[in-house]
Amino acid sequence: MEEIKVAIADDHKIFRKGVILSMRAYTNIKFVMEAENGEELLAKIPESQPDVILCDLKMPVKDGIDTTKLITKNFPGIRVIILTMYEDERFVGHLMDCGAAGYLLKSTEPAEIRKAIMDVVRTGFYLNPFVNKVLIKKNYSKQKFNPNLTTEVVLSEREKEVLTLVCMEFTAAEIAAKMDISSRTVEAIKDRLMERFGVKNSVGLVFYAMKNSLID
Repeated sequence: MEEIKVAIADDHKIFRKGVILSMRAYTNIKFVMEAENGEELLAKIPESQPDVILCDLKMPVKDGIDTTKLITKNFPGIRVIILTMYEDERFVGHLMDCGAAGYLLKSTEPAEIRKAIMDVVRTGFYLNPFVNKVLIKKNYSKQKFNPNLTTEVVLSEREKEVLTLVCMEFTAAEIAAKMDISSRTVEAIKDRLMERFGVKNSVGLVFYAMKNSLID
């Protein structure tokens, strides 16, 4: 399995070292960088070039929210997983809107952290029960979507099939193979749907599709 390069940003050194130590058994995951705050993290990204970043929320100098926004803008190929002690549902929707690919609590077991890392690399997002609970309570939809009974979302058969497979966590390459089209065509359809729905990434597509019953 191809090696995944991971960075971690947290102002508590003991916690950073603990996470790195707990993930040592997973040989395909390599920690390439540590940072004490968002500013240090952003400065080190060009040299370390991580695939995934585990990022705390509350950090000095630059917090996890601003850092996630800047990573999404300046390094769109890097996936950010929030790893925090804040079990506040309001943060989940906001961080996903900022471009985060997943949201984990610091009590999360190493096996789930590994799964989250693997999933965001493979599909672009990771949804766990905590995030799903936010969807059920509609906290996120209230921030993202204003219902309009006069406007019906109509999808072509190809758009619906791509959206369904995205929600099933298939990658663009896997979707292309299943539909017998090119990966570039899949990405173009995803980009078109994101523009129509007003979302920024695959997470947004999944949330929107679920909340608006766009898939069976």
